[in-house]
Amino acid sequence: MGVSDRPADPHAAREPGQVSLTGELVCAGPDELALVLAHAQDHVDASRAEPGCLQFDLWQTEDPLVFRVAERFADLAAYRAHQARNRASVWGPLTAGIERRNFVRQGVD
Repeated sequence: MGVSDRPADPHAAREPGQVSLTGELVCAGPDELALVLAHAQDHVDASRAEPGCLQFDLWQTEDPLVFRVAERFADLAAYRAHQARNRASVWGPLTAGIERRNFVRQGVD
């Protein structure tokens, strides 16, 4: 999916003013898995191309239904722009019903 096997910890790399996020996307079964696999690369590519995106990694874990995400943005404005683009993209609405868990955000008040 165009992501590294061992992405950097965005929280450890975060500098003052930056926003970092980690979490998991948990597919309920084969249909949700197929949806993620069909659209993940486009989502990763679009996210990485955003101004202010310093890191965007999405990878499948040992459990094929669980994906991890690691994100870091230059500032809160870049993070908010990412959220807005995500909601307006194909990825956002298609994956809105997929469980998100263990999300940790730093740099967002």
